Amino acid sequence: MSTVRRWIPNQHGAWAMLAVPYLAGVLTGSPAWLQLPLFLAWLLGYCAVFHTEQFVRLRRASRNPRAAARHTRPALVLGAATAALGLPLLVAEPWLGVAAALTAPFLAVNLLYARRNRERALVNGLVAVVPACGTLLVAHRAGGGTVAEALAPALACLLYFAGTVPYVKTMIRERRSAAYRRGSVAYHAAALVAAALLNPWLAVPFAVCLARAAVLPGRGIGVPVVGAVEVGCSLLLLGLLVAVYG
Repeated sequence: MSTVRRWIPNQHGAWAMLAVPYLAGVLTGSPAWLQLPLFLAWLLGYCAVFHTEQFVRLRRASRNPRAAARHTRPALVLGAATAALGLPLLVAEPWLGVAAALTAPFLAVNLLYARRNRERALVNGLVAVVPACGTLLVAHRAGGGTVAEALAPALACLLYFAGTVPYVKTMIRERRSAAYRRGSVAYHAAALVAAALLNPWLAVPFAVCLARAAVLPGRGIGVPVVGAVEVGCSLLLLGLLVAVYG
């Protein structure tokens, strides 16, 4: 069990970002068999990239060579598993190659930040959000839908998950920064307007997000509660997306 825990990324907040856009793409379209192995490949690929980034980061940042080495096997095994699952999908659906190519520049930026030991940088977090939300387009297309149909819910996901990056910082690493709090609230106010323009019903989850960004920072709330609130907000967004676009 301890070995399994070492192989599973410890960035717990990332799982909602991995799952919600993809599920929204499935549930707002027509579920198809392709979406299941594609989702598994997506999760395996994320795990492989996580361990690769940790290897790159620790190889420079740590004086202990074992710190980086412990990520070598997971990166190789998970990368091979991703390829073994992904290549047949690519043969069956060549358009997935375009989606993978569009993801590559964002992964390159994340690797660059990892190499500089700046994974927690605001820009790095925002960059990671883009391909995660792009999976909504992929999942929707895999079910026979079109990119045009999925564009609005994908933008809604992008607005939401981009906002979680500064908000979570105001709750944990930047909890004493007034500038971060002001920036987070300003972003969420703008996101509320943008979401309402996409669809008036989307104002509901984004109003909740604005309220939590304005009220919760500075109240000494623990990390588990922060995580629980984000799960609730993510599920609220998913429910509204399915109701509006499904």
